Amino acid sequence: MEEFDRRPAAGSGQSDISSRRPAGPPDGAEIPQAVRDFFDGLAEGGGRILRNVSGTVRFDLEYPGRVDHWLVSIDQGRVTVSCDGVVDADTVIYADARLFLRMARGELKPLPAWLRNDFTADGEFRFVIMLERMFAPPPDGHHPREVAARGRNRALAESRPSPSSPGKTVPPAGGGEHR
Repeated sequence: MEEFDRRPAAGSGQSDISSRRPAGPPDGAEIPQAVRDFFDGLAEGGGRILRNVSGTVRFDLEYPGRVDHWLVSIDQGRVTVSCDGVVDADTVIYADARLFLRMARGELKPLPAWLRNDFTADGEFRFVIMLERMFAPPPDGHHPREVAARGRNRALAESRPSPSSPGKTVPPAGGGEHR
């Protein structure tokens, strides 16, 4: 599998996120409920969207003054999540916590955000691609099958006889002229 490293080069003056503050929030710091809800939901329902996937992804979420480390372990769709210390993982996602929450709510798609360098990743590229399945769809988004089914249902309803004129069918929308 292809490996990549988008962290700053050694000696660049920027520190590596994984070498910062130890795991979890410091004493007295709260983990935002939305972050906890995302990871709880992933552990509860991630199996159906991640079947046939195995590996580990660590999310290093940066807050002012601290970094929280969330480890997502996937074993053929069985997902476990922990907020532990810095643990080696197949892929490490480095993101600002606000950006992460926007992705979790579906307001921002992960792949375009990664391509814009809004967040960085280190490790196996397949897990960066898999982020699209882990995060919520856009709030106003619809699955293509749902859209197609609504179109079919609307076409069927329009082609049924009108109750006011038995035996006659209503032509489909679109002008009704034949060419």
